[in-house]
Amino acid sequence: MTGTAFKKLALVTGASRGLGFAIAEELAAEGWHIMAVARTVGGLEALDDVIQAKGGSATLAPLDITKPEEMETLANGILGRWGGLQLWIHTAVHAAPLSPAAHSDAKDMEKSVATNLTGTATLIPLIDPLLRAGDGTAVFFEDDRAGQPYFGSYGATKAAQIALARSYAVEAAKIGPKVKIVAPRPMATAVRARFFPSEDRTPLIDCRDEAKRLLAEI
Repeated sequence: MTGTAFKKLALVTGASRGLGFAIAEELAAEGWHIMAVARTVGGLEALDDVIQAKGGSATLAPLDITKPEEMETLANGILGRWGGLQLWIHTAVHAAPLSPAAHSDAKDMEKSVATNLTGTATLIPLIDPLLRAGDGTAVFFEDDRAGQPYFGSYGATKAAQIALARSYAVEAAKIGPKVKIVAPRPMATAVRARFFPSEDRTPLIDCRDEAKRLLAEI
C-alpha cells in the first residue's frame, strides 16, 4: 500500500496494542486517517501520540466490540462522517489463559466467544456496507491454535472466527468487498507473552516489521 494525496479511512479494531497498534501507526504514516477502536483508553491515547508525532491523524473510539449498540454507533458514525470505508483491520481478540479443556473457566470461555466470535459476527454485517461504499477491504488474522493442548478457549473461538471470515471471503469474492485472511509470524506481543511467559523473546519479530510485511500483502 502506498500513501495518496487524500486520506483514505482505515478502521482498526483492537488498535491499542500489539499488531493492531503497529498497523495503525504504519497506515497513518502512509497518509491514511485511522479510526482506532479498543477498550483501553490509555493505549488509544498512546497510539494517537505516536501518529500525531509523525504528522498523521486518527479518531479515537474507546468502544467494546462485544457490545452491539456501541458497534452500531461506530458504523453509523463512519457512515455519517465519511460515507464509506476503504480498509477494516480486525485484530481485536481475547486471549484466555491456557488451561486444560477439562478445567476450562466458564467466564473465560464466555469472554472468548463474545470477543473472538460473536463480536466479529456483529461487526461484519455493520461494516460490510461501509466497505462496499468505499470499495474497501476487510482483513482478518489467522492464528492456528485449534486443537493444541491447553488452547481450548482461544483456539476454538479463534478458529470459529476465521471460519466465519473464510465464508465471508467466498461469498464476497464476486460482489465485494475484498476479504483477506493473513497469517502473522510469531511476534513479541502481550498476547504471546500471556501464552508463553518464560519464552525467549529474542527471536520474535517486532510488530512494526510484521505490520509492514502484512500490509505489503494486502
